[in-house]
Amino acid sequence: MSIIGGFMVPHPPLIIPDIGRGEEKKIQKTINAYDEAADRIGSLKPDTIIISSPHTTMYSDYFHISPGESAKGDFGGYRAPQVSFNETYDRELADTIVHLAETEGFPAGFMGERDKTLDHGTMIPLYFVRKYWNDFKIVRIGLSGLPLTDHYRLGTFIRRAVEQTGRRAVYIASGDLSHKLKNSGPYGYAPEGPDYDERIMEVMGSGDFGRLFDFSEAFCDRAAECGHKSFVMMAGAFDGRGVISEVLSHEDVTGVGYGICCFEPTEPDENRYFLEQYYERRDKEIEQMRASEDIFVKTARTALEAHIRDGRTITPEEATGKLDPDSEEYRELYERAAGAFVSIHKDGRLRGCIGTISPLENCIAAELVRNAISAATSDPRFDPIMPEELANLEYSVDILGTPEPISSPEELDVKRYGVIVSKGFRRGLLLPDLDGVDTVEDQIEIARKKGGIGEHEKYKLERFEVIRHH
Repeated sequence: MSIIGGFMVPHPPLIIPDIGRGEEKKIQKTINAYDEAADRIGSLKPDTIIISSPHTTMYSDYFHISPGESAKGDFGGYRAPQVSFNETYDRELADTIVHLAETEGFPAGFMGERDKTLDHGTMIPLYFVRKYWNDFKIVRIGLSGLPLTDHYRLGTFIRRAVEQTGRRAVYIASGDLSHKLKNSGPYGYAPEGPDYDERIMEVMGSGDFGRLFDFSEAFCDRAAECGHKSFVMMAGAFDGRGVISEVLSHEDVTGVGYGICCFEPTEPDENRYFLEQYYERRDKEIEQMRASEDIFVKTARTALEAHIRDGRTITPEEATGKLDPDSEEYRELYERAAGAFVSIHKDGRLRGCIGTISPLENCIAAELVRNAISAATSDPRFDPIMPEELANLEYSVDILGTPEPISSPEELDVKRYGVIVSKGFRRGLLLPDLDGVDTVEDQIEIARKKGGIGEHEKYKLERFEVIRHH
């Protein structure tokens, strides 16, 4: 057998009558759709229900799959302990998923469980399902801080494990949509909120799962969505299969988006290997970028690749290649000194960024060689870059102007100026025009925290301009 159905559902605690105490009627449309989805699950009579939840154990670089034979949970944290669950895990299926992942060196397994108790992202779907079907076990899987592509890959392992074990399995992707749909909502409003809900409902309603990769991390963060990675993981479980998609409901009356969709798998479809398509498209885009990159980016990339692939620290002359001494490029690279930042991205996510506020070398070319290698190997937020990653990296270079003191945040502009926040020897810097940094207040706060400067300490501000090279 294989996965016989998929369901995208929300998990608002309000929806449980013992918690909502009448307030749940505000989202009656969602309740009705939830019952419809649960009734359909009951009619499928699954052996196992696989649930991916944003609220179970989560790590930045690892997918946690709940271990053991069973787990309990209740809504005591929402003043409804009488609503409780005692769920049996499908240990064989979970073991098979982990084995497949480990065989391919993929970071998923049973390690690091911090709380065995069932989370509300798991229990709320089960509350509805158990009205219509009770003869099943579950597999509970957490999300991670890894890219969308890895969530999709884990979905493909899940599908293969279901096929190997012969299970009749249903996949439930638990996740709310944007939490920033209304000023009156608990998280306020952001324009990306309604935009996210409209886009995700169109994508899921059409079953065009390849477009899930088009949602940038910065956009999702600004929308304050909850379930996108859960939806991507479910999409991976249908890799290479056609699906009949149906939207049952979408509501945003509370300021949080609740969407419910059903997915019925059909025949294998060669046009629906969306991860392969994404990689092909990305490779073409990177190839085009390589062909059009300027000398600054080329210098940084060449130095980085030589160090990672060959273990060599090349000279600036090797990194830039032979240049005409009378050319503007030569004068910029060899006759000027300046601070410079080298930023590395992979699959749309930052992979490393190191720079200097003031020059440490006698020319920009040498500064770029130094900082490119440091960004690849010494950024404390990331593991060193490995040779097999080089083909998939994107680069940008920022050449810094001379910082100038300012007396007030009013002299900043997040699009034009970077900021330096300093207190004594502690300094934090943030470049201008970054995704997800939309206000001067956000810019100062991030730089202050990077410098280890307390919120109530008196600090100095400096601004600087940059020339950004892609």
